[in-house]
Amino acid sequence: MAKKDYYEVLGVDKSASEEEIKRAFRKLAKKYHPDMNSGDKVAESKFKEVNEAYEILGDKDKKAKYDQFGHAAFDPNSFGGGGFGDFSGFGGGFGSMGDIFETFFGEGGFGFSTSSRRTRNTGPQRGNDLRYDIEINFEEAAFGAKKDIRINRNEACQTCKGTGAAPGSGVETCKKCGGTGEIRNIQNSVFGRIVNVSVCDACRGEGNVIKNPCTTCGGKGVLRKNRKITVEIPAGVDSGSILTLRGEGEPGLRGGSGGDLFIYIRVRPHKTFKRDGIDLHCEVPISFVTATLGGTIKVPTLEESVKFNIDAGTETGSTFKIKGKGIQSLKGRYRGDLYFTVKIQVPKRLDEKQKEALKNYADTMGDSYNETDKSFFGKVKDAFGK
Repeated sequence: MAKKDYYEVLGVDKSASEEEIKRAFRKLAKKYHPDMNSGDKVAESKFKEVNEAYEILGDKDKKAKYDQFGHAAFDPNSFGGGGFGDFSGFGGGFGSMGDIFETFFGEGGFGFSTSSRRTRNTGPQRGNDLRYDIEINFEEAAFGAKKDIRINRNEACQTCKGTGAAPGSGVETCKKCGGTGEIRNIQNSVFGRIVNVSVCDACRGEGNVIKNPCTTCGGKGVLRKNRKITVEIPAGVDSGSILTLRGEGEPGLRGGSGGDLFIYIRVRPHKTFKRDGIDLHCEVPISFVTATLGGTIKVPTLEESVKFNIDAGTETGSTFKIKGKGIQSLKGRYRGDLYFTVKIQVPKRLDEKQKEALKNYADTMGDSYNETDKSFFGKVKDAFGK
């Protein structure tokens, strides 16, 4: 069954501010909270739905991905697997209850386990995806190309190998929170038992403490760098094509996998050719004499001109096909065709001798010729187009 739109779940517009989204979430989460609706399966389902919607819309990065790609951004079966980010907050139980109760009561809850929250703080975390927009010319799209691009991204510090600790020292488990990244206090109130959960101030929620930070990265484990990457653009791409470079995004944290780099392609239009899938279309001018008597003409292709025989009596607007002179398919199994339309050129500047020859032609064809009424040259234009 298709998921509901997250904005619809929270009852807000897409233009809603962070505060409006949070306000809507508080109201609905309180309404459907399990403690307020004991044994109500419908309320339980609604509570999960509201929690899931706020997990996305309450996070700037996830909200941006959702606004662009919808539910597919977090579908592990989309975009070649893995979606667009970590979605481990959902699943069995109520996911990140600690986050919900902090919204209600500052930093607390109703005694629910916050194990999923600890996992997100201290476990492996996948790196962020990156986007790069590139413009290529028509021929590069048709035949493929190698392009060097430069991107700014975080990379693991080589001095500390991404640990954030100075060489020779290590990372220790936080003694204050025992590696959970949280400090928990239990209180009894009119609402029942409330578990107040706060971020450990000793390790800042990481669960680990670095006593001797790396001097190169300042203990962050990553450095901002401008990196050159060579992109292999396959033959047959078009505007709107997206290339995925696995692992070329931001590095993961705590052993997590790197994000991906998405290359969005835009192809500049060609002066001669127009593209329709893997087929090409163009216009080829021919003379009145060639159209009338037939002959051999040269037709441009993306590689070189080829010869083509035109039959006698060809009319302007006639379209012909040259097989295999279009665009290669992305998988390289076959190539499209070239379709060209002939456009007969009407002579514009004629000397007296040429005019006389055309008048004689008109006489032999039985055409009426009246300079004061409608010229023969005008009739030619009418017949063969402007």
